[in-house]
Amino acid sequence: MTATRTRRSAITLIVLIILMVAMGVAACLIGQVDTSIQDIWNTLASAWGIRPDTGDTTVVVASTLWEVRFPRIVLALVVGAGLGCAGGLLQGVFANPLAEPGIIGVSSGGAVFAAGLLAIANLAGIDTSYMFLKWGTAVAAFVGALLTTLLVYALSRVQGKTIIVNFILVGVAVNAFAAGLITLFSFLGGSAAQSQVVFWQFGSFAGAGWDKAVIALIVTVLGIIVAATQSRKMDLLALGENQAQHLGVNVERFRLLIISIVAALVGVGVAFAGVIAFVGLVVPHAIRLIIGPQHKWLLVSSAVGGALVVLICDTLARTLISTAELPIGMLTSLIGGPVFLLLLRRYKSVGTGWQ
Repeated sequence: MTATRTRRSAITLIVLIILMVAMGVAACLIGQVDTSIQDIWNTLASAWGIRPDTGDTTVVVASTLWEVRFPRIVLALVVGAGLGCAGGLLQGVFANPLAEPGIIGVSSGGAVFAAGLLAIANLAGIDTSYMFLKWGTAVAAFVGALLTTLLVYALSRVQGKTIIVNFILVGVAVNAFAAGLITLFSFLGGSAAQSQVVFWQFGSFAGAGWDKAVIALIVTVLGIIVAATQSRKMDLLALGENQAQHLGVNVERFRLLIISIVAALVGVGVAFAGVIAFVGLVVPHAIRLIIGPQHKWLLVSSAVGGALVVLICDTLARTLISTAELPIGMLTSLIGGPVFLLLLRRYKSVGTGWQ
């Protein structure tokens, strides 16, 4: 049984990686500027110094690929991987299929801090196009995600222990409060701030650049690596808190570590792409149905699956309407909501068959 499950997990991961690479190439080819496989190779070869020029590839095409599409694709993959892994971590550490970064307030907390900074800047008459403020909103979103996560964690503890139901309910309350604050900040900041606040509420990769993509890549890769090293403890915790405690796992300290990793993974995504819903909920849920609960495979597969889903949605967001770009959070919600309802039909109730 174990060998069969391991084989299925490996095949699933390989298929997801192949699909992700294929979608990455497709995303490079799709857009208002026509490109080809040869253009992609010429641009990469020129950037890496393999050949002195881009051959038959025009400057416009090379610039479009290297400065616009490539960093956007990398950022979409990285943010999606972080959301997928974060969802798998939360669902595993709390043994609850509804434990998702958006539900516990991580994303909305980051959006609140970003919206608040934009509102203050507009009220103070500061030009939000200044580079320091652009990076300031990203830093504010990251810090907001971290602080909100720690706040939800602290409020959900009773007598030194984290109550899982409290954790979800506190997250729902924080989300509602955050939505009110975001609306307040958008009105305080005036029309100039409202359009920018929409970015954080619905998500977009329109402002992607290599600087943002590299920072997000470093944080996400480190987060996933640290998460992967904790896979054995995640499996032990799945046996139950008492059993895990007897086997040497400090449950409360371990949960705080996992929540911190989740905050970092989601926070960097919110900082550079805004709030992207449902990816951290649906993707790990679907992967678990396919390969089972072994976190050594589940976390990595969820990261690759999340990257694939976000890249598909971002490609659709920028190509469905030729004259406009759709918010990616809208697409993930429209797709993720019905998919999650279909997944829930696999259970007689929310928790049935979770392990």
